[in-house]
Amino acid sequence: MFAIIEDGSRQYRVQEGDTLVVDYRADGETGGGLTFDRVLLANGGGASIVGRPVIEGALVEAEIVRPLQKGPKLEIQKLRKRKNSRRHTGHRQKHTTVRVKSIQVPGLEIVEAAPEPAYTPEAPADES
Repeated sequence: MFAIIEDGSRQYRVQEGDTLVVDYRADGETGGGLTFDRVLLANGGGASIVGRPVIEGALVEAEIVRPLQKGPKLEIQKLRKRKNSRRHTGHRQKHTTVRVKSIQVPGLEIVEAAPEPAYTPEAPADES
């Protein structure tokens, strides 16, 4: 089972047990809970539910693994030739790492995929 959720202006495809990096949440601490209620699509194996624009009553619950994680430093440098004009700034984005605990979608039947049978080559027939 998987779901596509929207957080901020980004969309994520998540399954139970997945870890993902989302925008920083100031009110979260390690082990705390986080709920995503904007579920755009859910698939239970055999059937799917598509929201218009979201699925009513669907929730994805996650726990915070790392509340503050800093991304790579981006350096911005502007230089204009022959004007002795230089500007140097930088930016470092903050992130929160979460682990998906459960996906709850009302009305979705979860179908377990049957394992495919192992390939067994057939013996060639005698052409006598």
